[in-house]
Order: sequence, then structure tokens, then C-alpha cells
Amino acid sequence: MSRLLRIKPMSMLSQEAGEQGEHTLKRSLGALNLITLGIGAIIGAGIFVLTGQAAATSAGPAVSLSFVLAGIVCAFAGLCYAEFASIIPIAGSAYTYGYATLGEFVAWIIGWDLGLEYGFGAATVASGWSGYFNSLLQQIGIYIPPQLTATPGTPLVFYQQQWMHLSALPAGIDAAPLQHATGLFNLVAMLAIVVITAVLVIGIKESANLNSAIVVVKLSIVGIFIALGGYYLILHPALAFHNWHPFFPPSDGHGNFGYLGVATGASSIFFAYIGFDAVSTAAQEAKNPQRDMPIGILGSLAVCTVLYILVSTVLTGLKNYKELNVEAPVALGIKVTGIGWGELLVNVGAVFGLGTVMLVMLLGQSRVFFSMSRDGLLPKWASAIHPKFRTPWISSIAVGAVVAIMPGFLPIDQLSKLVNIGTLLAFTIVCAGVWVLRVRHPDLHRPFKTPFVPLVPILGIVTALFLMTRLPKITWEVMIGWLLFGLVIYFGYSIRHSKVQKLAKAQEGD
Repeated sequence: MSRLLRIKPMSMLSQEAGEQGEHTLKRSLGALNLITLGIGAIIGAGIFVLTGQAAATSAGPAVSLSFVLAGIVCAFAGLCYAEFASIIPIAGSAYTYGYATLGEFVAWIIGWDLGLEYGFGAATVASGWSGYFNSLLQQIGIYIPPQLTATPGTPLVFYQQQWMHLSALPAGIDAAPLQHATGLFNLVAMLAIVVITAVLVIGIKESANLNSAIVVVKLSIVGIFIALGGYYLILHPALAFHNWHPFFPPSDGHGNFGYLGVATGASSIFFAYIGFDAVSTAAQEAKNPQRDMPIGILGSLAVCTVLYILVSTVLTGLKNYKELNVEAPVALGIKVTGIGWGELLVNVGAVFGLGTVMLVMLLGQSRVFFSMSRDGLLPKWASAIHPKFRTPWISSIAVGAVVAIMPGFLPIDQLSKLVNIGTLLAFTIVCAGVWVLRVRHPDLHRPFKTPFVPLVPILGIVTALFLMTRLPKITWEVMIGWLLFGLVIYFGYSIRHSKVQKLAKAQEGD
């Protein structure tokens, strides 16, 4: 049992953080890059897809409070992430933090869990991105064969000059006389992952600069939506009053709506917040990680929480929450204002927004596998650095190849259910790790210190576990199955190749 709980020594982590040369990751990211990296991941599916779904199925107009609750949970975890990132400025995120505090077995579980979070997360976003991208092309008269835009067996119909899912056809419309098609695989989503993977292989600086440019575009579009929608509601207060009443719809008896619906909504939208988690995976590529990582993590979280609250408030004011369970709820909301170019603008924003989310998630996944490989827990190829681009190119390509298959053949509703529980588990372990490290190494130099320890870590653990209990049963079943598969790899390969285990054996032999 003691072998499973061996921690990675702080001396080894400090040595890795100070390594330089062609076989190490290139430190080229500043504080602004890190903030936009976080915003690039956070502002995407949460605003353009999940806001409407959470309002329609869980919280009603009170979905804005769901974002407040989710933001509070993230704030507890974000403070803990910021302390760890300033102490241990290397790639790996929660995996590395768990290794340094709770032991190798816990580190393996969280590293493998992050694979569920980032891999399925990127695949989920790719599915949403393909829908917006296809809608945008159709608005300008370009039509991709519908069979290549949906997963196998998905029924499609041609209505008002656009191909759409049969389930999205407005109520009362007879589908029989319409042109029909059946999905074969989602080629658009698969190609999106391939392109993003190529960008990541070319270089982290190039990826970050592309992300920063896109973030400016999509923040502008989100700001325009808030301004136009908010101004319309000021001119039509009766509409807002009607749609916001009742603010807490009656409970359905299954945890949706009512006061508990706020918590259920928060658990369902948590996927929207994993961007600041991904910032910590780029710690080994930050120029001044001790200063810039806390700024990047907490800065991106603060900006995005405010935007989520504003967008959800305006959206539920413009459109009744019961009508928002659609693929593009923000585009539906902007239609109410009567601004003709609004829907086109939102589609452009979603294409850019979801694109950067995929970029940051795939970046995070490859960096976690890079760290696990450096520790001997995964094969050496996962930490191979490209001699020119200085990126973990084989790991990036391998992750991209696997992730590209998922949105091609699995529908978005199945993919999205598998992400939130991984995020919340990571938050729980990071919060626990900060507390443990304070007890074991109270005198350790901490450029950034989480305030009110152990209160903040305890609140982070309790609130994350509470939201996990609000998730559907299927998410627990998939996570347990995924972790059991990972344990086979750990006991079959990792524990025998672990550098920490080899170091401990060498010290015992002396």
C-alpha cells in the first residue's frame, strides 16, 4: 500500500521546472496569453449552447444563479489551482499537484480522469462547432452533403433552405413532404479536430497567438449580444417581466426547477468552466509562472463568470426559458430584437468561440499525457518533443486522432454527459492537495497563497462533491468504467516503470 501513496518529491519537481534545452517545452507565454487561453476555453459551449439547455431543462430564468453557484465553486478551486501553479510551474495540472501531495495512485486516477475531461470535452465541443459551422455555411448558400454533417442514423430534413435534425423541426410542421437524409458520420467535426491538432503541433506560441486573436473577436460578439439584447429589454420591460416570471419555476419532483434546480443547472453547465483548469496545464510554457499563472487562472475565471451571468440574464429575458432547449439558443434570442444580421453574427461568434475551446482542451490533454510519460507512467513516446517546434508532437497527434473519431460517430448529448464529473473530481483533489501540502510543508515558498486555509479548500471539496451528486447516474457509471480500465494500465505498466518507484527502490537499497 505504501508504494501506491509515494509522492513525487518537491526537489524532483523543482528540477523539472528549471530544465531548459531542445528536449523541454518552450517558455513563451505571458500573463495576457494565459488569461486569453483561459477565456478561449471558457467562453464557448457554455454561452452558445449550455445556457439555453440548462434554463430549459433545470433552472428556468434562475439559470443566472446557476452560473453564480458554479462560479463560486470554481473560485474555491481556482484559488487552490493558483497556489499550486505558483509552487509547481510544470505541465500536468491537477495530476502533478496530486502527485506532489496525495501520492502516485491518486495522481494516476486524476491524470486518467483528466483524459475523460479533456478528450470527451473536445469531442463534445467539436460536435457543437460543426452544427454552427454548417449553419453559417448554409446562410451564405454553401451546402455540405448532409450525410457528412451528423452521426450515424441521425434523421435530417431540409426546411427553410437549411438542413436540420428532425428533432429540431418546429412544432406543427409536417415532415412528410420535406426532403430527408440520414447521417453517416460527422466529417465536419472530425476535420475540425484534425486542423486544431496541426496548429498545436506547430507550436504553443503560434497556438496562443491564434487563440488570443479569436478571443478578441468572440468577446466582441458576446458584448454586442449583451448590449443589443439588454437595450431591447430596457425598451420592452414587459417582455422581460413576463419571461422572468416565475424566476424559480415549480419543481418537477426530480431535482429540476425550484430552488434545487439552481444546483442541478450548475452541475450541468460546469463543463463551461473547465478552461481555467486548462490554463494550469501550460505552466511549463509560461515565461514567469510564479507571477503569471495565478493571474491567468483567476483573471480568466472572473471575466467569464461575469459574462455568463449577463448573457444568461439577457437570454432568458428575450425568450421564454421553455423554448431555449435548442442547438443555438443565443441565435434564437437575438432574433427577438428584429436585427437581421444578429443571427449571422452569433453563428460567426460560435464558430470562433468553440474553435478556441477545442484548441485549449486538446492542448491540456496532450500536456497531461506528456507529464505522465515524463514520470514513467505512460510510454516514452508521449513525452517526445519535436526538435523544431518544441511541442509534444506525438502525444498531440495521438490524442487528436482518438478524439477526432468520437464526434464523428457519437451524438453530442452522449458526449457532454461524460465531462462534468471529471472536472469536479479534479477540483476536489486539487483542493484537498493544497490542504495536505500546507500541513506537510508549511514553510514552503508560496509566491501565491490561497487565503483562509483550510476553510477555502474544505468549501471547494464540499461544493464540488455536492454538484457531483446532482449529475445523472450515467456519468458515474462511465467514470467508474473509465477508471477501472485505467487501473489495468497502471498495475500492468505504470507501477513498474514509475521513476518515483525506481527512486524509492534505489534509496532503500543504499
